[in-house]
Amino acid sequence: MATTQQQAPGQRHQVVVIGSGFGGLFGTKALRRSDVDVTMVAKTTHHLFQPLLYQVATGILSEGEIAPPTREVLSSQQNAQVLLGEVTDIDLEARTVTSQVLGRETVSAYDSLIVAAGAGQSYFGNDQFAEFAPGMKSIDDALELRGRIFGAFEMAELGAVRGDNVDHLLTFVVVGAGPTGVEMAGQIAELAHRTLRRDFRAINTRTARVVLVDAAPQVLPPFGEKLGAKAKAELEGLGVEVILGAMVTDVDERGIEMKFKDGRVEVINTVTKIWAAGVQASPLGKTLSEQSGAPLDRAGRISVNPDLTLPGHPEVFVVGDMIALDHLPGVAQVAIQGAKYAAKEITGRIKGEPSQPPFKYFDKGSMAIISRFRAVAMVGKLRLTGVIAWLMWLAVHLVYITGFKNRVTAVLHWFVSFLGRGRSERTTTEQQIFARSALARLKRGAADLVSDPGAYDAARQLLETTRRAELEAQAAEEARLTDAGQRGVPAAERV
Repeated sequence: MATTQQQAPGQRHQVVVIGSGFGGLFGTKALRRSDVDVTMVAKTTHHLFQPLLYQVATGILSEGEIAPPTREVLSSQQNAQVLLGEVTDIDLEARTVTSQVLGRETVSAYDSLIVAAGAGQSYFGNDQFAEFAPGMKSIDDALELRGRIFGAFEMAELGAVRGDNVDHLLTFVVVGAGPTGVEMAGQIAELAHRTLRRDFRAINTRTARVVLVDAAPQVLPPFGEKLGAKAKAELEGLGVEVILGAMVTDVDERGIEMKFKDGRVEVINTVTKIWAAGVQASPLGKTLSEQSGAPLDRAGRISVNPDLTLPGHPEVFVVGDMIALDHLPGVAQVAIQGAKYAAKEITGRIKGEPSQPPFKYFDKGSMAIISRFRAVAMVGKLRLTGVIAWLMWLAVHLVYITGFKNRVTAVLHWFVSFLGRGRSERTTTEQQIFARSALARLKRGAADLVSDPGAYDAARQLLETTRRAELEAQAAEEARLTDAGQRGVPAAERV
């Protein structure tokens, strides 16, 4: 069953924004004073502050603090509406966007389109690895990893009580030595060596092995050789084992296999693996490429014009991690600045103003936290490490957390975690760990767990009729028992 939104005669300029990440949210907000109607279509109901996902996975922050509801964020913007749904098709000729959620299909018409669908985890053609080594791109990923990490310590405690070898449970492998991998490895080390060291009786969490693996020859390649070496030394000081020049060739339930340049193969027995290596642009890039002829690079990013428009389609803007332009990095600032540029261009066109100069990215620097009081920062020609870089990291991330309430609670949690030993978000469930795998076994995913609209409506009337009769009979019996004074009276004594 499809719902179609079409533009009525005399209706204002319609802008559709795909995605609720940095590009989608900032693009929508930049149009708040424009004479347009904005429809944001996103597959989640929240705006995700992705750089802090690893803190959700390691129990520092709750998911709500880094993922506020998109509707709440945009509630005061009268010209914006939000539609839940994963975009499955873009028709450039008809100027429509088709989205779907649980079998319900919606078609939205546009005059201008901003595509900010972002990127997902790349397993370099080995998608089967995802079952055993989750990535770090969504709230679901972070909660599953939280369950796996804290669950590993719990299972190790049980195994140690029985006298079993628990080395594989106390071994944690992070694949990918970019910012996400470095931050994740550092926090797991802190968790094992500091936060949990008094919480267990049968195991010593300080003996946990944390391994960071990458095929590259250095840690944090985008930060340069000097900062990369500094980060590696800091990680090793925390007890993280850094293995470079090793390509992961196999991942299964029990461990991970690596191959070195000299042909040597090494296997690490570990239950908990985290994948932080590589990204792949949204499949919508391929959809746009097939219709426009714009080429894709190896990561699925699409080539765009200098003004961020799709070749041959000046009404379509592509921003953020999806674009291949001037070797722009896949960071939040590229998406934010690109979305604001696109919004300004759309507003200018409506007003009849001249086009802007080509998009130019302003690099505000890069930062990565290693552990408490340890970070590296690169701002222009400035290279910083240690406490100063760590404080800069805290300040910058605090600015971009959406919502005053979330900023306050994040500061409180950072205070507890970094100055103390506590992690306030350690609750985990089996559902968090196994739900994704269970859904993957269904032919249509979650859609198989709900009725199709037509079937639901047909069954509902029959259900209401039979259920009403049952409820009426149950209520009559409850009233009879009370009025007759028969509750708690043995059957032999009833009159």
